[in-house]
Amino acid sequence: MRQRDEPWLRTRTVDVSNWTDSTTGNKTIPAIEGTQNAAMKDYPEPIDLKKVQVYPLAKRQSLSSLDRILAEPAAEPQTCPAPLFKTIQECAKTIAAARRRKASVILMYGAHLIKNGAQRIVNLLIERDWVTHLATNGAGTIHDWELAFLGRTEESVKANVAAGTFGTWDETGRYIHLALMAGALRNEGYGCSLGRFICEDGTTLPEKDWLEKSLRDEPAHPLAPARAELLQAMLRHGIPAGRITVKHAWKDTSILAQAFRHQVPFTTHPGIGYDIITNHPLFNGAAIGRAAAIDFCLFGRAVEGLDDGVVLSVGSAVMAPQVFEKSVSCVNNLRLQGGRNIVRDHKMYVVDIQDGGGWDWSQGEPSKGNPAYYLRFCKSFSRMGGVMHYVQCDNLLFVHHLLHELSRL
Repeated sequence: MRQRDEPWLRTRTVDVSNWTDSTTGNKTIPAIEGTQNAAMKDYPEPIDLKKVQVYPLAKRQSLSSLDRILAEPAAEPQTCPAPLFKTIQECAKTIAAARRRKASVILMYGAHLIKNGAQRIVNLLIERDWVTHLATNGAGTIHDWELAFLGRTEESVKANVAAGTFGTWDETGRYIHLALMAGALRNEGYGCSLGRFICEDGTTLPEKDWLEKSLRDEPAHPLAPARAELLQAMLRHGIPAGRITVKHAWKDTSILAQAFRHQVPFTTHPGIGYDIITNHPLFNGAAIGRAAAIDFCLFGRAVEGLDDGVVLSVGSAVMAPQVFEKSVSCVNNLRLQGGRNIVRDHKMYVVDIQDGGGWDWSQGEPSKGNPAYYLRFCKSFSRMGGVMHYVQCDNLLFVHHLLHELSRL
């Protein structure tokens, strides 16, 4: 890697031949025979994502469209086995009891809930105050946004990776990044920023002169990094100040928009490099990370209210269990510092189409020799106190029946 001119970044040679472990006295790094001062080899240069060519989203062959996937909430749900139906009825009663106690009801879901057309069903759960917090991964928001903007989403991963076009869609990467960078100036997280962007059909960006002046006048301001990132993006990519209008013709189907409209917290928990917005010249890991960090803290607020509450993890094999376990630990840490009890008496309904590894999770977790032990979406929730119910079910079928049962209460 080329060396920069800054003096604090200049390479210095380190003699490692006599490094030893302070406890054992053994050398921690083998000496290089015949040398005392071996300089490190050059580090490889990263690829330049600013050179990635992007294409109009409308030209993509999309695999899912609203006219084909949207489920009608008022329609009768497909039938399901009696034991499954009984579990859903019990879940609905548990949610109703939690809401009477003003406890949290958290819905965490994966992207397939959107691709399966459950938007209007989830939106009714929001509108009728059955859920108090929603959370999804980056892909969940991308499909939500593309459907609100274009009415279509999803692409062939296999074909488009081979063609070098997978994820290289200009509007998706451009507008989600602009939404996050604009929201960061208000200290908003990912879910709120993008929900606002959809509801308000775009955003308004400050003048570059104002951003420059604020950085000179207030370099230590908490929002200085967000201002700097937006300024750099505007300068590098020729983004104008002022109103940027982006019409969302299908915003009424958007869960992000509905949550923002009703001021129900919606948090997004992405991974850097996980989502197609990485494949865009505007890609900014700091902006994504800042928005996600705000949302993780906001998710903790929902966990704080989870005593006698309910968690629904619907079709999220990685994000939901990983985020939930860290957040519960943080909340318990803060509670114990204040002499309070840890989060307790909550119910968790983990819904996935897989068979749970053939294990009865009501008996606790299996041994490490059992393949079911490695099903993160079951194992993590089984360790989180409270009571976990594993429900093997199609995610659309579950939420559709759940809405109908709640409507009867």
